[in-house]
Amino acid sequence: MSADGINLLRSKIFDKLKWMQLPRDVVVGHDVLGHLPAVCEDLALGDSALIIFGSRTREVAGERVARLLEGCCDIDTYCTDDISLDAIRAVEQAAAETDFIIGVGGGRVIDTAKIASFNLDRQFISVPTAASHDGIASSRASVPTTDGNMSMNAHPPIAIVADTGIIAQAPHRLLASGCADIISNYTAILDWELSHRLRGEQISEYAFTLSKMTAEILVRNADLIKPHSEESAWIVTKALVSSGVAMSIAGSSRPASGGEHKFSHALDRLAPGRGLHGEKCGIGAIITMYLHGGNWQGIRRSLKKIGAPTTPAEIGIDDETAVEALLAARTIRPERFTILDMGLTRESAERLIRMLYQE
Repeated sequence: MSADGINLLRSKIFDKLKWMQLPRDVVVGHDVLGHLPAVCEDLALGDSALIIFGSRTREVAGERVARLLEGCCDIDTYCTDDISLDAIRAVEQAAAETDFIIGVGGGRVIDTAKIASFNLDRQFISVPTAASHDGIASSRASVPTTDGNMSMNAHPPIAIVADTGIIAQAPHRLLASGCADIISNYTAILDWELSHRLRGEQISEYAFTLSKMTAEILVRNADLIKPHSEESAWIVTKALVSSGVAMSIAGSSRPASGGEHKFSHALDRLAPGRGLHGEKCGIGAIITMYLHGGNWQGIRRSLKKIGAPTTPAEIGIDDETAVEALLAARTIRPERFTILDMGLTRESAERLIRMLYQE
């Protein structure tokens, strides 16, 4: 008789597997755009590239990037001011014969490059001209649809070249939005921890700690975030990159996306085009921190210091719409459990919105 089928005495094998994709080269600082050719050479991505930019970012940095790379590889350029499924398909067609993609611009351009490169199985380099949210380094992208913003899987950039001189010249509202997006990590990780305790969701201590530390750095340095300051651009850009790395370590957006993001996406559906992504997440973080019993006043003070909005009225959204967004948040990514999925009533939602205006 053979004992091959008996598992009792077999040695236990550790068979966990984790695959993390992280940026290989990250260059942040003053006038670092000139390092882009060296980055491309270091990564050996190929002999041809498609550079994507917007009509505004073409003059800000896109044309300079093209000139810098002329002697390194064959260059094609593509200008788009829209992010949609059709626009992404058009970029994919334009990049079909190139070896890699470079996105030069803000969130829309970077997300378009990110999704197109993912669909084409190409690498892409992120060259942000503003620090408005952590999409410059993350593996997620947001695409507007008729039903609101759709979060899509992608991969993080193989490299990030962030010139703080260029980023500092962008409207301060964009930088403040990026700060608010990072500060909202505080409540995202609380929701993650809550889901871990109540639902048994797996949690990454490394990603959790990195996300929390990133938010703490911005709160601690809120007084330093000033309009058109290159030091401010440096602090925020590094924080956005760290947040993106935390998501790569976790293998999901959990370290930086909780109930405050679900609130933001619900507002996208109910009031499209009102407020920036980070701005809405910051407002949502005040609310969800209150529900967690944490220092919501501290979050509000930090947002005010950096010049980010703290009420729906400041981004052109009426209070009733904000109440509806709180109640609808549980319908956004229902598989992602947060504090807003625990039976919020209309009366409580109305009280939470009124709280935002109290001094």
